[in-house]
Amino acid sequence: MEKYDITIIGSGPGGYVCAIRAAQLGFKVAIIERYSTLGGTCLNVGCIPSKAWLEASEHYHKLKHQFEDFGIDVKEANVDIAKMNQRVQDVVGEIINGVAYLMKKNKVTVYEGHGSIKDKNTIEIKGEDKTQTIETDKMVIATGSKPASLPNIEIDKKRIISSTEALALKEIPNHLMVVGGGVIGVEIGSVFARLGSKVSIVEYFDGLIYTMDKSVGHQLYRSLRKQDIEFYLEHKVTKAVAADDKVTLTAQNRKDDKEMQLEGDYCLMAIGRKPFTSGLGLENLGVETNEKEQIKVDDNLETNVKGVYAIGDVVRGAMLAHKASEEGVFVAERIAGQKPHINYSLIPNIVYTQPEVAGVGLTEEELKEAGRAIKTGSFPFKANARAKISMDTDGFIKVIADKETDEILGVHMIGPRIADSYTEAVVAMEFRAAAEDIARMSHGHPTFSETFKEACLAATEDRALHI
Repeated sequence: MEKYDITIIGSGPGGYVCAIRAAQLGFKVAIIERYSTLGGTCLNVGCIPSKAWLEASEHYHKLKHQFEDFGIDVKEANVDIAKMNQRVQDVVGEIINGVAYLMKKNKVTVYEGHGSIKDKNTIEIKGEDKTQTIETDKMVIATGSKPASLPNIEIDKKRIISSTEALALKEIPNHLMVVGGGVIGVEIGSVFARLGSKVSIVEYFDGLIYTMDKSVGHQLYRSLRKQDIEFYLEHKVTKAVAADDKVTLTAQNRKDDKEMQLEGDYCLMAIGRKPFTSGLGLENLGVETNEKEQIKVDDNLETNVKGVYAIGDVVRGAMLAHKASEEGVFVAERIAGQKPHINYSLIPNIVYTQPEVAGVGLTEEELKEAGRAIKTGSFPFKANARAKISMDTDGFIKVIADKETDEILGVHMIGPRIADSYTEAVVAMEFRAAAEDIARMSHGHPTFSETFKEACLAATEDRALHI
């Protein structure tokens, strides 16, 4: 029986990054993946394909609606959905192959099959052709999550679909109904709205991306409405019935209890995800879980069973690929006796719509609820030269700082290239910068990043220069 120092169950962004770091630290490492490709949900059917679809659909949308204003005359533009789909799969394939290469490079042994825990040092791996058993000193559970649905609605994967099926559609829906106005709902809704579908988003709360700062959710709502996405906010979905080539969706207005119905050819359930913890044999160890089926862990991400760790979507906190990766590194270094650090309040949330959204730190609502004395500064992209040049003027950057010390407590952005430019805010907050620190830094001109400087100036005695 082969024995390892560390065995990781699950090869998503948490698992495979944990494996790499553990191998770098000199451990003998194995990773177990039930599917035929590495990378988990993120690389195979989540983050990567969704962003590839968003990129492709944004190019098409700009070609149809903006190129003429740039002086580029395109007589006719059509979508080849099969070719678009193929390019998405090519991108996914490249990145998956890259992960496989990294496993070989770092001498991580990969087992394909379903990993089931027999005891704290023994794992059984059931593959298609054979069953193997390995021994391990330490174990890391990184099995990720799966799409959730409402109790009364079954995802049939044909007409009532999850994000997995939505990202593999071979046709552009005539009418896509989306249940949920969170990240998954608005991103996939954006893809098909740009490609020509009628898109209706039904959301239980009174705003989009509800866990983020309300100001960016409100701006995203306004921006997506201009892209012809229709919204039914404060509506509770009570039923979705699929028949032949259509779905009938029933929802109730939470204000007046009035019932309404929508009919479309697909209904996307995008209410969130739930941890994948069933069938792992956790009961054999007595590993504790909570009411959300998350594995309970301490500050070291260790379960109640010594030597068994859990990371990523199966534990508390945001279900984000980059959060899982940080936790993977953290656990590997903890096992090695190091003292790693994760500042969970500085793990950003990102939404890859157009305009893009990112938030890091605390929201204005959270700070007010905590009774903190704060000041805010905001600067719109419509006053930014680079945004005018690229015709991307929707949005703003909002900075929240401590009223007395000027320390930046939260930064909330919606606008062009936000997914790349938010990092300056993370660096600033990691080093506990004041708004004036950023305001006094030189930012290149013309760049989108100048908007962050101006927002910091606005938070510092309302000193914004270009508005």
